[in-house]
Amino acid sequence: MNTYDYIIAGAGAAGLSLLIRMIDSGKFIDKKILLVDKEPKIKNDRTWCFWEKENDIFESIVYKEWRHLWFHDAGHSALHDISPYRYKLIRGIDFYEYCFKVIAAQPNITVLYGDIENCFSNGEGTYIDIGKTKITASYIFSSILPEKKTLLNNQYYLLQHFKGWLIETSVPCFDPSQATLMDFRINQDEGTTFVYVMPFSPTRALVEFTLFSKQLIPGAAYDQGLLSYCKNYLKLNEFRIIEKEYGVIPMTNIVFPKHDHHIMYIGAAGGQTKASSGYTFRFIQKQSADIVQALIKTGIPNSKASARRFNFYDSVLLNILSNNTFPGSDLFSLLFSKNKMEQVMKFLDNETSLREELRIISVLPKRVFMKAAIQQL
Repeated sequence: MNTYDYIIAGAGAAGLSLLIRMIDSGKFIDKKILLVDKEPKIKNDRTWCFWEKENDIFESIVYKEWRHLWFHDAGHSALHDISPYRYKLIRGIDFYEYCFKVIAAQPNITVLYGDIENCFSNGEGTYIDIGKTKITASYIFSSILPEKKTLLNNQYYLLQHFKGWLIETSVPCFDPSQATLMDFRINQDEGTTFVYVMPFSPTRALVEFTLFSKQLIPGAAYDQGLLSYCKNYLKLNEFRIIEKEYGVIPMTNIVFPKHDHHIMYIGAAGGQTKASSGYTFRFIQKQSADIVQALIKTGIPNSKASARRFNFYDSVLLNILSNNTFPGSDLFSLLFSKNKMEQVMKFLDNETSLREELRIISVLPKRVFMKAAIQQL
């Protein structure tokens, strides 16, 4: 039977971020570590967008960053200076190549590909099954999402689903110093719907069509939404699609377990997706850093939880979005048009003070917000 100190189940953003931080600390060279995933990461299958003030561990592979962001809705458009934040984008392929190059240089780390058929921990042992092989460990860090649970009263489960095109034009059409964080000027019939635009050069940009809703839409509807936006708002008559990406992120206030005996859940599986916005990457970095520090200090993995009031705010916003008591496009428009964008970013990072939060949410319709808040209480 193979035995390791740590098994990392899943080579996505959470698993790889944790492993790279372990390596970067220099404190785990005597530990036997196994990284398991279904198949090699060789495709540019996604991008991660996030904001931060200071450079972090993956700064060398940031593909593009912006200090000025547009916000559009049916009533107004505004360009925001988000200082002291910078909005950053990392391409999936760059992230994977960087991480696996670092991992390959570590003799104490083994990479294994295969289907994880079971992941189990109790008082007698902790192990995973890959095919007919049982592999044990002191701790398993799993980013494998659990099956959707039956919703209880005041629990919500929305989907953030999106399709993106990386497009190229023959003539300059974009200002690469300015990105679009959200554009709500498009049709809202299928749910809270917006487009964001990340220009990489005057002739190249990533355009993402994004929805918050309970159900997915037909595949052709994403393409139609993207095509319509490129023609009607970007004013593009001709362009070439270089790459495509598609993804679905759960937005829920279901409480995910932090651990099960010696299995610790990380990333979205560990509740690191911001329920009201879908942002995950920065929360993954915070959790990974906490786990590494806890392992160094005590040998026991742990991570800090955000103040409980942030979960309450998320639940209130999900209540409003799920029950359609106020249009999601109007809700986000109020948040971003009546507050400084950097303050909203701080709020969405769960880093504001109570005084700041009360000022930020005071712009929302009081009757709608209070009714949802009372229901969640």
